[in-house]
Amino acid sequence: MIEVNGAQLAYDEAGSGNPVVLVHAGIADRRMWRGQVDALAARHRVIAVDLRGYGDSELPPAPFAHHDDLVGLLDALGIDRAALVGCSFGGRVAVDTALAYPERVSALALFGAPVSGNEWSEETEQLWEELVGDVDPEDFAATAAGEVRFWVVGPTRKPADVDPELIRFAEEMDRRALAAEQALSAVEVGELDPPAVDRLAELAMPVLVGAGADDLADIRRLADRIAAEAPRGVRLPDVPDAGHLLPLERPEPVNAALLDFLP
Repeated sequence: MIEVNGAQLAYDEAGSGNPVVLVHAGIADRRMWRGQVDALAARHRVIAVDLRGYGDSELPPAPFAHHDDLVGLLDALGIDRAALVGCSFGGRVAVDTALAYPERVSALALFGAPVSGNEWSEETEQLWEELVGDVDPEDFAATAAGEVRFWVVGPTRKPADVDPELIRFAEEMDRRALAAEQALSAVEVGELDPPAVDRLAELAMPVLVGAGADDLADIRRLADRIAAEAPRGVRLPDVPDAGHLLPLERPEPVNAALLDFLP
């Protein structure tokens, strides 16, 4: 645990070398990086953090912004600049951090990442209705099952096509994340202004972008756009047989790409 902007944040740390911060998806927590920490720690100082309110991190009732917390974490750990690796919502937070504090971010690696200010297509909204439908938001188990069906399994696979242990672990993480999001709804969470969606050309650092081949079409199109508009953007080929939690589901190609990319 470490104090950041008045909150105790939980993190894991391993290795030494150029620092890398791993930022989890909104349906997960820092445990989703279990396939990356040791692989990256052979060359890097690796920090996997629980965002405020998620996992084991606290949620004081004061206003805050996730991107301010990431830089506060760097300050607390004595790190001038770090590479940020984000999946899903963690990628969104990483991009916001790179835009708000460009001098603190040496590189960005994004997997299945939306960006602030992006709007989902009607196709995605319809998919949500088809795959999840109306679920009681107070029923975390049912909601987590629906969200994992939507995100982790994805629109092009059936649950039977996916490792049942991955589904079980993803649902367990998402139940905790849903409780976090319910608590976060009562706190003022600051947003990047203006948002990132029309500012991708400002990302001057190296940017690596990837997605699972079975992730949403919106996510894969966003990956194309980020890589095209970031001046030093690189688009990885979509990873076959992988959904939204790409680093968790297919750690080997993700680790290989990161070790080749990270400074």
